[in-house]
Amino acid sequence: MKNKSIILLNCLLTLALALASSCSTTPEKPNIVFILADDMGHSDPGCYGAEILKTPNIDELAGNGLRFTNFYNTGRCWPTRTSLMSGFYPHQVLSDEIAGVDYESLAVQPVNSTWLPSILKDHGYNTYHSGKWHIFRRFPEYHELSFSDVGFDHSYRTEDGRHLRPHHLWEDGKEIPVPEPGSGYEASTAIVDHAIKYLKQHKELKGDAPFFEYIAFIAPHFPLQAMQEDIDFYRGKYMMGWDEIRRLRTENREELGFDVHPVHALEPERFAPWNLSPEELVSQIDSAETGRAIPWNDLSEPQKEFQATKMAIHAAMVTRMDREIGRYMAALKEMGYFENTIVFFCADNGASTEMMNRADKHTPGSVPGSADSYICLGPGWSSAANTPFRLHKTWVHEGGIATPMVVHWPEGIKDRNAFRNMPAHVIDIAPTLLELAGGDPMELKGNAEAPGISLLPFLKRDEKTERPPIFFHHEKKNALRDGDWKITTIEKDGQWELYDLSKDRGECNNLAEQNPEKLKELVALWEAQRMEIIKQVGGSNQNGTSYP
Repeated sequence: MKNKSIILLNCLLTLALALASSCSTTPEKPNIVFILADDMGHSDPGCYGAEILKTPNIDELAGNGLRFTNFYNTGRCWPTRTSLMSGFYPHQVLSDEIAGVDYESLAVQPVNSTWLPSILKDHGYNTYHSGKWHIFRRFPEYHELSFSDVGFDHSYRTEDGRHLRPHHLWEDGKEIPVPEPGSGYEASTAIVDHAIKYLKQHKELKGDAPFFEYIAFIAPHFPLQAMQEDIDFYRGKYMMGWDEIRRLRTENREELGFDVHPVHALEPERFAPWNLSPEELVSQIDSAETGRAIPWNDLSEPQKEFQATKMAIHAAMVTRMDREIGRYMAALKEMGYFENTIVFFCADNGASTEMMNRADKHTPGSVPGSADSYICLGPGWSSAANTPFRLHKTWVHEGGIATPMVVHWPEGIKDRNAFRNMPAHVIDIAPTLLELAGGDPMELKGNAEAPGISLLPFLKRDEKTERPPIFFHHEKKNALRDGDWKITTIEKDGQWELYDLSKDRGECNNLAEQNPEKLKELVALWEAQRMEIIKQVGGSNQNGTSYP
């Protein structure tokens, strides 16, 4: 009997030690960092195909992590940012308009009643923001949400469109002094300065408690402004032109292992309708400016030199952002957070064809890229930056909505330098982060279920599974992706196009006439989603029928 008792005691002790060991090795909740670029082309990072443009830190994150090949945003700045923080389509939270809702006469209501940072706080996270904001409701009247409304503990907010000479800056909702002229202020550096500041405060006050940090760059959004020493690195290197850059990036992507497909020809007739006219571009910006994506060799030599300088500034902005990302990653290592921090990097939309002159306005004759200049990338270089995809920001063709998405997590992701091909969207980020935090995606409360899925399974393995179709609608341009099939319209309320993305992500071969049944099926799915959103926000359909 005594021996049996000893054996039983030893068994219990062994079990207890095993359980203790298991508990001690259970990963803690990961820290979460989400980094967002502004108006960056799909192939601007080296790990997605860039030729000259240097992004060693983003490339290192990808080399030791994952690259999503079919990740989407909403095609515009504020809808993407609002979807990211809410977990809903922007139309559901009244950040973007949807056809069929009479916003002026109906008291429409947002679908959501929670925000991602607030829910993460419920799971023990401290939450920090640094950079661009642009989270607001547009209807029934414009209402900008505060950092505390969304659920951030601390926030450093920059001013959109002023990379070198800000007029206003805010911290925790209060305006703070701006740097003196000539101080060397650069927005990407300032954004990471404050991100690291919050990281240090967290380490000092909270220790190893988990945190969520949202780093929202304003680079490389127009105006093209950068430190001259950054521009000098690229000066003259883009005289080869956008046609050659598109070819080089297409070749690079094939070598990197991306799927190869036809690339659509330049479309000179496609540009933002609110752009300056050709005459205004010449009179307000520079006599060598052009607002059309025409073949490079059709430009004059002065035009080529001016355009090459513009791309040099764009590249300088992306490289500076990359350098600051590297500085932030070094801070994570220094403070012991690196191994159990999951880092996401993507862009809010594709590169932009917009060409405007606003804010501080352009000073004719000013040094390109300086705080006195207001230059935009334009459709030629936007087409190159979005290689191998078609069109630009504000369109819902692939060039407007497809984004690079890198995920890095030393403790949680075993694969290195791996692709993930599952179609995914920014609506999937909130449920993914909630699951990482030990929460439930159902905590994204509202009068409808959040439309996204958790991407956690795809961090472990590359597979494609069934998911609800991904819905797009912006500026009355429409799209829907269901598996490898996509429908889209090129103009406001235009004709539907149909593409098989497994063979044609360049959207070169419109199959609408060849496969009318598939087109009809997908249009019905898009219309059903639109009607469901209208019902959720309490709007009316195009026939005037009201919903409760």
